[in-house]
This record gives sequence, C-alpha cells and structure tokens, in this order.
Amino acid sequence: MAIREFRLERYFARWEFAAPYLLSCSDCESMSIANVLELAGEPLSTLTSLRLGYTESQGDPALRATIARFYSRIDADQVVVTNAPEEAILLTSLALLEPGDRVVVQTPCYQSLFELPAFRGCQVCGWPVQEDEDGWRLDLDLLADLVTPDTRLVIVNLPHNPTGYLPSLDEFQAILNLVARHGAWLFCDEMYRGLEYDPGQRLPAAADAYPRAVSLWGMSKTFGLAGLRIGWLASTDAHFIREIQRLKDYTTICSSAPSELLARLALSQAERLMQRNVGIIQANLAQLRPFMQRWAQLFGWHAPLAGPIAFVRLHQGSALALCEELVQACGVLLVPSSVFDFGDQHLRWGFGRRNFGEGLAVLEEHLRRSDAQR
Repeated sequence: MAIREFRLERYFARWEFAAPYLLSCSDCESMSIANVLELAGEPLSTLTSLRLGYTESQGDPALRATIARFYSRIDADQVVVTNAPEEAILLTSLALLEPGDRVVVQTPCYQSLFELPAFRGCQVCGWPVQEDEDGWRLDLDLLADLVTPDTRLVIVNLPHNPTGYLPSLDEFQAILNLVARHGAWLFCDEMYRGLEYDPGQRLPAAADAYPRAVSLWGMSKTFGLAGLRIGWLASTDAHFIREIQRLKDYTTICSSAPSELLARLALSQAERLMQRNVGIIQANLAQLRPFMQRWAQLFGWHAPLAGPIAFVRLHQGSALALCEELVQACGVLLVPSSVFDFGDQHLRWGFGRRNFGEGLAVLEEHLRRSDAQR
C-alpha cells in the first residue's frame, strides 16, 4: 500500500522558497543562533565548545528537565525528544496502532495526523470542525457518535491548525470524558500551545489531564525555531515511553547535539519568546482585520483565538485557482484548503512573520488592479 503524497508539503516545496511574500506560513518569526545565545545570556563559546558526539536517545537530560517544567504531572523521564514533531507522530502511530484499529481524527489537520494511521492499516474516521456564522466550533455530539467501544485512538490538535480555533476548558474536558468513557488513547498535537492571545484561555496539556494521553510539542511553531528540528512527546504512561524509545532506534536514534543545546537555551526563555511571537501576531492581525473588512465581498473570516494562522472563506471561485494566480502574478503565497482535503473554498493565512504587512500590501494592490480590470 503506497502512502499518499503529502499535499501541503508538496505545495510548499513548489513555492515556499520561490515566492517572495509568504502569507500562509504556519510558524512564527525565526531567530539566529546569535539571537538565541544573547536571549539566554550565553557566550558564543557555549556553542562552539560543544563536542559533536552522539547524544542520549531519549534526549539530553537537561533538555528533558527543562521541557518537564511546562507540565504539572510530567517529569524528565516521561519525555522523549525527537528529530522534529513529524518523527513523533510516526513513532506514536507505530507504538499505539495495529492494522484494523479504529482512529478518530479532528479535521482539517496536518496530513500526517490522518495519513500515518491510515497507512498503518487503521480505520480512520474524520471529526470535522464545523463552521457557522458565529465561527468555528467542535461538534461534541458527533464525537460522541464517532468514539465507540472499539476506538483505539482519538487525535486532536489544540490550538487548531489551520483555523486558529481554541476550545473552551469545558469543551476540552468533554473531549477527555468521551475518550475516557471507552478507555481510548488521546494524542493531542499541542504545537501552538503558548500562543493563546488570552493566556487565561490556555488549556492544560493533555498528558497532564488524562493517563492515556500523549502530548506533542516542539520548537517550530510557538518558539519560531523550526531549523532546530526538535520536537518531543510527553506521557505519564511508562510503557508508551519505553515503546517510543525502542522504536526510535529504527528512525533517528538520537537528536543533534547543537539543536538540543540551543533548544534548551531557548526554552529557558520561553515566556519571553512566546510574548515576542504573540506580539508579532497581534501587530499583524491589526493590519489583517481592516483588510478583511475592506475585502468582505471576497473573503469571510472568523478571527482566530490562538496561533499565527486563520482559515479564511473565499465567497466565490476556486481557492486553488486564486492561490495559483496570486503566487504567479504577484509572488504572494497562500495555501488552498484542497491541500487539507477540506474542499476548495478556504485559504490558510499565516501572520507570524515580521514582513507580513509588506506582503499584505502587495496582495491588496494586486486585488485592486484585478478589480479595476473587471
């Protein structure tokens, strides 16, 4: 059985490094190595004196201890560091699933969350986020129907990519209760945790809230350090942690020593990084909101609650066709909903980069010219 092409990643492979204006990136503004060292108050010698040997397979103990501080019930031994969150998704699929297992996945989603269980031979059921005039919402009644006694795993992404939706604490607890009712596992992609616009709305980590939960986080989204390629899994289930370690021997064995060091230094200043990136997001949203008002005949949107992304409805025409037009005509990259297997009427916008306003101005000028020509 061949695995399906990863449509989002193939789309980015085609355009990401060719288009000058990236208005659909899902990460935040990055930093240089010098920036990270300065932020952590460390001299350059901290990095240059590092020996480039193998690291511990589970992850550098100091890094795991730093990660554990972000959880209330997780210690360093309950964390496994991976080479990118993508490896963590693969390892979890191998550790928890067997062919024929029933898996429920919140959609739309990052494709590997759905695709890897399907490739494993599981029966995968989508749990779509709903859109109405008031915004995005979760259909908990539908989830109650989908999670059956033979469900092995439920996969959610909170805060949600690509909509920017964040459920309430009561909704999150309802998800936990539905999963626990049948003793299923819960995998929670928490890659945007820490980018809530209102910190009071931050949800507990799933690994802290449910014994059979696995939390995924990493450096690429919240912290804007995708080039470090560091992610991690957290769980209180000792057998699961041992199984992930065993399987990792067949993937990457261990992580990059410089990446682990720089990740630990960055996480020592996590609050400052999160505040910085939320500040960039809010500044860009202050430009995007009036843009959406000016172009309400073309776009409809529900302002996100967390993260650097929103899923914007195109009132007429094809989202894919518009994206192709924009990137070729004016160098503005947006991503169509078709790469998320979610129809052809939405566009993912990304506003976590400092140059967002420049690209937005180029896009608006193109839309005005196109409007004038009609």
